[in-house]
Amino acid sequence: MDQTTELLSTYACDLRFEDLSPQVVHQVERTLVDTLGCAIGGFSSEPGKIARTLASNVSSATPSRILGTKESSAPDMASFANCVMLRYLDCNDSYFSPGGGHPSDMIPAALAMAGARGSDGKTVITAIALAYEVFCRLSDQVVASDFGWDQGIFGVVGATCAAGKVMGLNKKQMGHAISLSVAPNLPLGVTRTGELSMWKGCATASATRAGVFSALLAEQGMTGPDEPFEGRRGLWEQATCGPVTLAAFGGRDEPFRILDTIFKSYPSQIHTQGPIGLSLELSPQVSAGDIDSIMIRAYKGAVSTPATEPEKWDPKTRETADHSIPYLVAAALQDGEISPTTFTTQRIQDPALRTIINKMTIQEDTDFTEKYPNEYNCRIEITSKTGQLLTAHTSFPKGNRFNPLSDSEVEAKFRGLASTELGQSSYDRTLELAWSLDTLPNLDALLDSLVV
Repeated sequence: MDQTTELLSTYACDLRFEDLSPQVVHQVERTLVDTLGCAIGGFSSEPGKIARTLASNVSSATPSRILGTKESSAPDMASFANCVMLRYLDCNDSYFSPGGGHPSDMIPAALAMAGARGSDGKTVITAIALAYEVFCRLSDQVVASDFGWDQGIFGVVGATCAAGKVMGLNKKQMGHAISLSVAPNLPLGVTRTGELSMWKGCATASATRAGVFSALLAEQGMTGPDEPFEGRRGLWEQATCGPVTLAAFGGRDEPFRILDTIFKSYPSQIHTQGPIGLSLELSPQVSAGDIDSIMIRAYKGAVSTPATEPEKWDPKTRETADHSIPYLVAAALQDGEISPTTFTTQRIQDPALRTIINKMTIQEDTDFTEKYPNEYNCRIEITSKTGQLLTAHTSFPKGNRFNPLSDSEVEAKFRGLASTELGQSSYDRTLELAWSLDTLPNLDALLDSLVV
């Protein structure tokens, strides 16, 4: 193994539930509640239906449950379908340092293998914490988007480690699983540029599926390249233009990265959370018809997309709209809310929103850029037709780790997203089981509670 593979496989195999603090265990359970709410909220989406149809056509000697149903599939296909559902609303957690993405996309890998193998809750918690460590530590060192890659470039490695951990792979098998996840999987950043397609919410699901598949291959004895990261034509040489050094992982005196993640308050891209919150704050103070101009100032990562992609000023798809600061600010000001109904075809095409969008200007504030990602600064200035100036500013939008959602707010978010598919008795049972994941002997009852 090369040094990176050795480090990752050793850490993955050595990590134990006992290495996790009560705070980490609780954060994993919080994250699971948030993730399951997003999955059930995306159950009826068209991409979710497509993925479930494909998964339900595959049978396996080690069946894994498809969330929201009593049906099962092969573990890799179940993880794909489940991840497509949870990504659809774009409401699951985020991590930026400044690299990153949505680490909860890897959770279906742990759930798929745990369901297939009858693993207990402590095993699942350990696997999820492990996946977050691998993804986030790699993202700390490499901003994948700067090199033209999508976040699945590291998500696939984290998902592999999670699946392999549940399966009990030894160090040699884990090393080959990691190699088998790295060598074939370089997802293109084109997934998140221009007018966005359904694949925007499926790309990391594909990475998670590949991670489960890699672990299954390695368990059967399949070998991968010995130096997938550091070797000639390996990942560092081909994809990042230079070597990467991983210094530490969570455990002992080093904090776990899952504690640094961000929960979303609204079903949209992470960089839109601040502008939405500020717009909702200002909405009661001015009617849409009285607005003369809107100035939005934010850090480079937030303004770069609307600055370079005209599609974000006139979105045609749900996937583009939930990445569009102009659209979301307009909808928040006019409707006084942002919810899944904000993204119906009729709402996206509403010409009244284009009227508001045409009054907007978005600019980078270099001071905000320097403070990112420690702060997510955004300022909105609205000038009315009578000359009145309204302003609002935030450094830490609600859900940020410095302005976190409380447990009750995480529960409320779950109920809001899941209530369209689950009855109250069902989602109450889901919450009861998810909050006690560390005591569960297996996942059967939890998965049963999620049947829509």
